[in-house]
This record gives sequence, C-alpha cells and structure tokens, in this order.
Amino acid sequence: MKREIRPDRELDCIGLYCPMPIARTKEEIEKIRVGEVLKVEADDPAAEEDITRWAKRVGHEIVSFEKDEGILTFYIRRTK
Repeated sequence: MKREIRPDRELDCIGLYCPMPIARTKEEIEKIRVGEVLKVEADDPAAEEDITRWAKRVGHEIVSFEKDEGILTFYIRRTK
C-alpha cells in the first residue's frame, strides 16, 4: 500500500510552459521550511526533465513523481 504524501504547499502550473513551471517551483520552494514538501502539478512535457534536473542540482529531494493522463505531479522536499 502506497503511503499518502501530505504536501505543506501546492503549486498549480497547469497551462504554463517552459520556463514558467521551473521558475514558479523555484519561487515556491523558498516559501516553505526545510523538511517540508511542495506539490507541483504541470502539464508541460519539458517540466519532467527540467524540475527533476533542477532538484538534483540544488539538492532537494523528489519524494514522489507521478504521470497521469498528461499531468505531471511532483512532491519535492526542501533540504536546505
């Protein structure tokens, strides 16, 4: 059984295209505390690679990633 992740903040990037999903994600992650989780939803196919690479580069943890009918959902834990 999959554990439900409860985000501390949510960001809706549906309908936004590169570079807006990654830019908005960077802004929102700064609004939560270290250890908290940001949920990001996007439908720009480029967001999958952009957000994944950004999180790895800056050291944030992608706790979960789901792709369902064109909607990408990221749960990102702020680590610093």
